[in-house]
Amino acid sequence: MNRKLLLLCFLSLIACKICAQQNAENLSRRVTIKVKNQKIAEVLNQISTSGDFYFSYQGNLFNTDSLVNLSVQNTPVRTILDQLFRGKIDYKENGQHIILRSANLHLTIEPDNITTAERLYLISGYVIDTKTGAKIKQASVYEKRLLQSTLTNNDGYFKLRFKGDYNEVILTASKEAYRDTTLIFLSNITIKPQGYEDTSSTRKSKVSNLVENMGIGRFFVSSRQRFQSLNLSGFLANSPFQASLTPGLSSHGMMSSQVINKASFNILGGYSAGLDGLEMAGLFNMDKTDVGMIQIAGLFNIVGGSVKGIQMAGAVNSVIGNVNAMQAGGLINYVRGNTTGLQMAGVMNVVRGDLHGFQAAGLYNHTRKDFQGLQMAGAANITNGTLKGVQIAGLFNYAKTVKGVQFGLVNVADSSSGYSIGLINIVKKNGYQKISLSSNELINANISLKTGTKKLYTILMAGRNISDTAKISSLGIGLGHEIQLNQKLALGVEYLSQFISTGNWSESSNLNKLQLNLQFKITNGLTIFGGPSYSIYATDYPQGSGVKGFKQQVPPSYAHKFNNTTSGWLGWNVGITLF
Repeated sequence: MNRKLLLLCFLSLIACKICAQQNAENLSRRVTIKVKNQKIAEVLNQISTSGDFYFSYQGNLFNTDSLVNLSVQNTPVRTILDQLFRGKIDYKENGQHIILRSANLHLTIEPDNITTAERLYLISGYVIDTKTGAKIKQASVYEKRLLQSTLTNNDGYFKLRFKGDYNEVILTASKEAYRDTTLIFLSNITIKPQGYEDTSSTRKSKVSNLVENMGIGRFFVSSRQRFQSLNLSGFLANSPFQASLTPGLSSHGMMSSQVINKASFNILGGYSAGLDGLEMAGLFNMDKTDVGMIQIAGLFNIVGGSVKGIQMAGAVNSVIGNVNAMQAGGLINYVRGNTTGLQMAGVMNVVRGDLHGFQAAGLYNHTRKDFQGLQMAGAANITNGTLKGVQIAGLFNYAKTVKGVQFGLVNVADSSSGYSIGLINIVKKNGYQKISLSSNELINANISLKTGTKKLYTILMAGRNISDTAKISSLGIGLGHEIQLNQKLALGVEYLSQFISTGNWSESSNLNKLQLNLQFKITNGLTIFGGPSYSIYATDYPQGSGVKGFKQQVPPSYAHKFNNTTSGWLGWNVGITLF
């Protein structure tokens, strides 16, 4: 069982990362194309590349070698297709695909047997292509209000049985690439003609089949269910309740993928059109469209639309649309669109759009666009857009533009008007990356690395007093701020905290220093500086405890004592800055 759970988790991770696709209004995308005497198949490839989507069509739908001329600028894809095919081809969207199909394909339902009895209504027959007379296999035949359906077999045959008292039964036949047809069977066995317009309250909407086309979806959803979902992609219904063992064993049967539920309880896993209430599963929930209120799964949740409310999974939450919710995943949260709210994961959170709110992960957070709020990770945070808020990571933070604060061992940004606080802070465009060589009253050879921005930079420094009889070593870290006075002059305000060693680092003492440096720019890449400082030295070790050859009394003779262990004094600092 543990191996199966690991396999399911692995498959869900792969599916979330590789197979999630954006549901865009591709027919409304505007593209610019200019071609002369090119094959229509090549023209379609250029249109799809320019619009970032794909065309799907049967090879015999039109002559792909036909030569066409086309010159359009910033024109909707639908208008271009109308111009190319002149009304002979119909178009349908499904995720990142535009499906081309003949506008002349029609089907009809031909009853073979109609039986009525007390509380029983049985209808069987064939679904037939009206033009060729061919019997259509794997077509969906369903009663919308009763949520009962079946697929035709290889001979185009179907059989449906209804229990209860009904004055009429409305059957609809649907098949990908064909236009739907609906017929009504009355209690006296009369049939209203083909083309009957259903005016029931059942709503139609464009429904994406992205979830079932993902690797994890194909693993759990049967081929019959996928055919059904493809045939009925324009049909949605509402139901107060669903119960299922697996996606194929549901109280809604094969219609489960077309039903939005108020409550859905799935022992192992379920597959629904959407949710407007509560959904719980022992292992997984898969929903084709939007999910609202509460969704909980022991292993993973996959949603083809957007989520509003609370979404929790033991391993993975994957959402192709937007999230306005609290999202918690034991391993991973993945959102294709934008996120507003709270996102927590044991390993990582990935949002491909904007995020407004709080994001926390044990290892890694990644927001592909703008981030506003608080982002926390054990290892790294990455924001490819603008950061307005706070990034806190154990190791590494990156944001393209920082308008907030970064806390981490290493912080990187393309540009910053905020603050980066860490050992190393790299700002590419308006950053402050400098090396300083200096001397002071205590240590005559110091080197400092300063990184960040003029508003706030971090100082890493090391020093050594070059003397045969009075050696001192130091290591320290600090913060600085530079005030620009004019083109040549600037004032640097710096605070340093240093460890001072007189030969034994295990007995090092602490030196805190505040220094003001007047800086004069000689040329690009070379600045001299100097100014006063004030130091406070604290030690737990008595005077003269240093190693032979090292300085035995660290504070200068004019230092004033605060107590037996702490001294303070005024000093000086001079040096040069490179870069």
